[in-house]
Amino acid sequence: MTLALAIGNKNYSSWSLRPWLVLRQAGLEFEETRIPLYGAESRAALLAWSPSGRVPVLRHGETAIWDSLAICEYLAESFPEKRLWPRERDARARARSVSAEMHSSFAALRAQMPMNVRASGRRVARTAELGSDLARVAELWRDCLAEKTARGPFLFGEFSIADAMYAPVVFRFATYGVQLGKAEQGYADAVRTLPAMRAWAEAAARETEVIASEELGAG
Repeated sequence: MTLALAIGNKNYSSWSLRPWLVLRQAGLEFEETRIPLYGAESRAALLAWSPSGRVPVLRHGETAIWDSLAICEYLAESFPEKRLWPRERDARARARSVSAEMHSSFAALRAQMPMNVRASGRRVARTAELGSDLARVAELWRDCLAEKTARGPFLFGEFSIADAMYAPVVFRFATYGVQLGKAEQGYADAVRTLPAMRAWAEAAARETEVIASEELGAG
């Protein structure tokens, strides 16, 4: 069965990036459909893929999955040989916990530092809520890196779904000039320089759509 993934604008759609990156890192072949968001025909195109009317959506044969973390879990279950979660049970539990926290939390970070891959040098006001979110992300990264038992530059050594969940944050930190400690910056650099992340950024730079509400911090 063919894997097919519907995504939004690569410059802005952080949720789309996550399963796309997992698919690329796993070396799984898939058909990609990009649906620019907030256009006149966007809603109809999205509803043709999923009743949620949102991206991302994965289709695998007759099965449709329309949530980024659910897609990642489906891929991990469908292709266990790809080891998309850490091998060790306790590490898997921690990886799922930090992934779920990214999925459900960090409202200030999402709202005040929207993903804008092709932008740089952006500056936004640091509210208390945003500062708390930034500190929590740094703490999560630092703790995972310090406690990992497998070799490699990622949160649990080898690349996992947890890294895909935080990949949009890596782009955000670059866009808004967030200062990190040595360990956290090394991790961010490892994620950002992945060939798949470079390919996503290059595609984002070629996009022409502008979503005004996502263009924060411009000089």
